[in-house]
Order: sequence, then C-alpha cells, then structure tokens
Amino acid sequence: MKKKAAVIGAGIGGLASACILAKEGWDVKVFDNNRKAGGRCNIMEAQGFVYDMGPSWYLMPDIFEKFFALLNERVDDHLGLVKLSPSYRVFFKGGRQADFYSDLARDAQTADSLEPGAGQRLREYLKMAAYQYNIAMGKFVWRNYDSPLDFFNWRMLSQGVKLSVFSRMQDYVGRFFKSPEMQKVAQYTLVFLGSSPYNTPAFYNIMSHVDLDMGVFYPQGGLYKIVEALEKIAARSGAQFHYNSAVSRILTYGSLADGIELAAGDKVPADVVISNADIYHTETDLIKEQRLRSYSRRYWRTRVVAPSGLVLYLGVKDKIPSLAHHNLLFSADWGKNFSDIFDEPRWPRDPSFYVCCPSKTDPAVAPRGKENLFVFVPIPAGLEYGPGELSAYTDRILHMMEKEMNIPSLRSRLQVKHHFCVKDFVSRYHSFRGSALGLAHTLGQTAMFRPANRSRKIRNLFYAGGNTLPGIGVPMCLISADLACRRILSGTYRSMAQP
Repeated sequence: MKKKAAVIGAGIGGLASACILAKEGWDVKVFDNNRKAGGRCNIMEAQGFVYDMGPSWYLMPDIFEKFFALLNERVDDHLGLVKLSPSYRVFFKGGRQADFYSDLARDAQTADSLEPGAGQRLREYLKMAAYQYNIAMGKFVWRNYDSPLDFFNWRMLSQGVKLSVFSRMQDYVGRFFKSPEMQKVAQYTLVFLGSSPYNTPAFYNIMSHVDLDMGVFYPQGGLYKIVEALEKIAARSGAQFHYNSAVSRILTYGSLADGIELAAGDKVPADVVISNADIYHTETDLIKEQRLRSYSRRYWRTRVVAPSGLVLYLGVKDKIPSLAHHNLLFSADWGKNFSDIFDEPRWPRDPSFYVCCPSKTDPAVAPRGKENLFVFVPIPAGLEYGPGELSAYTDRILHMMEKEMNIPSLRSRLQVKHHFCVKDFVSRYHSFRGSALGLAHTLGQTAMFRPANRSRKIRNLFYAGGNTLPGIGVPMCLISADLACRRILSGTYRSMAQP
C-alpha cells in the first residue's frame, strides 16, 4: 500500500512538499483553512484589479529551475517570466532617485552618481557577494542540521570566515560604501529576510548578488502563478487538496504522529505529517500534549520576530508615470526606522516602504488605463492599534507617496483601497505575533539555530516553510520542502541539491 502523508497548510512549502511526495508515489492529502492554496503567497481581486497579497519579487531563478527540474518539469512551461528593466527604482527623501538594472556597467555608473568612486567598490562588493553565494548554496543552505557538529565543523572553520558569518551587515557594508544612499541600496534586501542591518550576519550580502547580478523577474499574471503551477503539478501526481478545512490537532500514538484531526471532527490517518503552518501555531495549538512540544513558551518569548506590515492594495484611476514596477522609498534616518520596528516598537516615525506597480509590466492585473499598487510598510510585529490609528497611519503613507514619490492627488484618485495588517496576519495565517514573514534572520536564528525541520519529540512530524531551514522567501521555502523530504525519503530520494 502507498504510504500516506498529511500536509498541513498549502503555502509554498506545503505545496512543494506535496509535489515531491506525490511524485515519489505517496498518497498525499493537503489541508488548508483558507479557501484556496498559497498561504501568504495569495491573491485578491477587486473591481478588475488583481493583487498578489504577499510575495511580489521573483528572485533566485536558479532555485526555481532546480526545483521544477526535480519534478521533471520546466519553469517556462508554467511561468511566463519577464526580466524587469529597471529591476527597481529607489526614492530618497528630498526628491533624489536612482534606477538599478542588474547590469553591472550601468549600475556602477549609478553608484558613482550617488557616491564618487562607489562604482568600482560596487564591482568589488558584488564579486565577493557572488563568491559567498556559491559557498553558501554549496555548503550551508542545502543542508539538514542534526547537531552542533554539523555546523561548527571544518566547513565553518575553512569557509565561514569567507562568508563573514560573525560580522554584522552594517559593519560589512560600511567597509565598501560611506554614503547613506549606497549603504541603503546594499542593505534594503534585508527586508526580504525580516531583519535589521544592525543584527543580521554579513553573509546575507549574498542578496545583493541575487538582485544586482542575477536579475529581478516577474511571472506574467503575478506570483500566484507559482502557486497555481505547484498545485497543478501535485494534483497531476495524485495529491488531493482540501480547502476550508482547518486542522485542529495532530494525532499521536506514543512518540509517533498517526494523523491529524480536522476542526469538523474528521480524523485523517497518516504515516507522516508535514506542517507548513506557522511552527509556533503547530507547537502550541496543534500539539496538545506539552511533553511532545519541541519548544517551550520561554523559547518563543526570546525569539526575534520579523516585522509585520501595513499592506495596502490600491487601485488608481489613471497611470502613474513616476513609478517603475518595483519601488523603494528610504527613510532619512535608517537607524531610527529600524529602532522603531525592533527596539522600541511603535508606528515608525520615518518609515521606509515598498511600492509594487505590476501594471507597468502586466496589463492583466488592472483595467485599461489604470494602475495596480501594492504597498508594504514594515511595522513592529505584535503592534497594538485601533481602527482610528490604522486609518490615520494609512493616510500618512498615502501622503508620503504623493510627496516623495511624485504621485499628485493619489488619495483623490483611488478606486480601490484595502488594507491588511498585524491582526489580519494572525487571523488568516496563525502568524506568530502577526509577523508578515516569520522569524528574523539574526545569527542566533540562522542555519542550525532556526527551528529544526523535524520535531524533536514526534518522530514522524516534519516542518516546511519560512520558519524552518533555510529561511524566509519563496525560493527558500522550495528548498525547505526538499530538505524535509530528504529526511522522509532518505536514501531513495535524489534531492534538488544534487547535480
């Protein structure tokens, strides 16, 4: 008989796990409390506008290609990818702006315009970032960790120094760039990791190689096309999907998981359970017996949580010439902004934020002659607020967009205005403290220091997604599924890390 797997959550990690196990001949059932697949990588439609609700950057195309190849599929058969040009536009307070193209000759000239001599230093910075990316992917990222010796071994001794593992991003970037503008350009990708440059290991400068060397892409129709592709591949291999089906508990027999129980009362037997749900939610709500939980309440109280976000989904009645597809507005006081998010939690007084305008590339996401805007403002996880505060801060962000991003009368031109905030991340995704991303990538929460992808107490319970190895982001969630399935399938499985 086929072995049975119950997958909790149809986010990227859950879908990818379902794809792998179904391809390997397992009987796979996926359960999600929402009405469709995707998790945080979801979609919303309103008045002809189509919004990616979460991830909006298609980065690390090499990881997607490897994952689809693992399934005997081709990315191009599922996704219509467009390389963006410019990759993104940066707005600085006071009216200065710059475009970056993932074209080193062109980007070096832009760097020189922001800081004399920075063009050559950008070349050196990216050369080192590319070198570190290859080391990280080859030695550290695609790896299960079972003991400290798996991390603190000869690889760390010989390669770790080259990765600048024990330096902070702020200090490392300061060795190359002196101007606040170029330092921000080199550090903004930390938002994707839910971290601050003041407590993030410097080896995450590999993200600069990801965007400035490898390029930024967009799948026509939006990133939800990735979700649709994975769901289609898994279903074609026999996986079954059950939506509006909340899981209430993981059933156990001794130290084994033998299935799950749905909120409706149905019990689903399984040889293996994979949770793509938030690990905090899994540990504290779905595992009912405290003795079977891998992590204590104290453990969770001491975690550094990535920011939540004020997310705005806006539909504008006409075109906005000042925006590119991806746009970043940087605060004047970088340190104060991160302090407001991580150190003294409050609505950021001088926020940095991101604006996506996919209608610049994709006419299908907005009615003709109109613009689709997705706005993400990092704010503290767990922030308490009332309707009045949320409305007032939303208006402040819209005013800043009008002033700093040259979008006149934006508020009077809005046809659609929806927001998604801390409480929504909790209610919809069971997100720990309403984080938009999960656990931040501090040194103490990287590699073996992140929650393991296998329960310490329940032998056949595994985890996939952004809170476990290797971390946050759609490509990392694909790798997380590969790592979890490597444990489940053992010697019979050829992972995507193998040539």
